[in-house]
Amino acid sequence: MSPYAHITGWGMSVPERILTNEELAKMVDTDDAWIVERTGIRQRYIASPQDTSASLATEAALQALKVANIKPSDVDLIIVSTSSPEHIFPATACLVQDRIGANKAGAFDLSAACSGFIYALNVATNAIQSGSIKTALVVGTETLSRMVNWKDRGTCILFGDGAGAFVLQAAEEPGGLLSAVMRSDGSGGDADAAVWLSPPPG
Repeated sequence: MSPYAHITGWGMSVPERILTNEELAKMVDTDDAWIVERTGIRQRYIASPQDTSASLATEAALQALKVANIKPSDVDLIIVSTSSPEHIFPATACLVQDRIGANKAGAFDLSAACSGFIYALNVATNAIQSGSIKTALVVGTETLSRMVNWKDRGTCILFGDGAGAFVLQAAEEPGGLLSAVMRSDGSGGDADAAVWLSPPPG
């Protein structure tokens, strides 16, 4: 029987700086009520010059390993989901692998925008269910404040910075992540030009 993939650890990391809806209203034509009604968002975190996608991912990963009570050397695979990687290459996942000391782990980045963390969980789950690995670390990390268009009120309200991480481990006990249906629609790919590429606030 194939093993099951259980979530046994979790962690997160966010920058110190908070950007509230009230502050955003001074930058673009919006207000707190408009944002909350449409998104539920009241604030977002903004990376400092010292915060990077890799540094946030590393902190979240270490927290998740601590909760799971496993050593970095126990990790077989690291997948980092990000649309704002540290570099084109090497992969941000490889930087995390080195920084946490997971010297036996394979590592790669996965880019699938908002659905990226779900895709990464599914890939890690399939690897565990296949029997090829026993322990995976999945991290979602973004520093999108450096890329978003802060003059576009329809999108700048949505994005912030931070990281979250799960540890997945193989177990015979039924449960955990059982299945996923993965679908995509790239037909609107040319509609995103106004979303990106203006400097972050302040």
